[in-house]
Amino acid sequence: MNLFTLEHSKSAYRADFVLYGIAVALLAVFLLVAGPRAQRLGIVAFALVGLGSWSAMEYALHRFVLHGLQPFRRWHAAHHQRPRALIFTSTILSATLIAILIFLPTLLLGDLWRACALTLGLLTGYLGYAITHHAIHHWRADNAWLKDRKRWHALHHHSEQPGCYGVTSTFWDQVFGSTHRVVTPTSN
Repeated sequence: MNLFTLEHSKSAYRADFVLYGIAVALLAVFLLVAGPRAQRLGIVAFALVGLGSWSAMEYALHRFVLHGLQPFRRWHAAHHQRPRALIFTSTILSATLIAILIFLPTLLLGDLWRACALTLGLLTGYLGYAITHHAIHHWRADNAWLKDRKRWHALHHHSEQPGCYGVTSTFWDQVFGSTHRVVTPTSN
């Protein structure tokens, strides 16, 4: 499998969900079974920090990397042109980046438990993002939350004005003013 292929097979696309799902489950079980009881509160705190951090990372990656830096900008434009195509970052590349940029620095600065917990939270957020993004492009919206996410993402894909970078949340778009504001005419 080519790491830098834009479009992947259905099996490679599905593998991302399966492998990240397994990684989340295994890390959670490892922390619950092997984690020191005395550090449980800290482990939970680091997992929550990782989960909360994903939201900001999702926004920053989408806005500043996928819409800002080449070649990522060009690659992401292909997704905008063909939103139902199976275009995504290969699992081996994303997992390697997470290991190098999140797990290893936390391990070096902290310990195994903190590194696993932070990575668990981040992977949980990433998996939630991946499922949400897939649902936005491939599922019917049967609930209000998904309908809202689909509308928000449609603004991102189809507006001339850049914005609406959050996929799982509008929070960072609101914080940084990257929402699409509907201008209503004023009467004189």
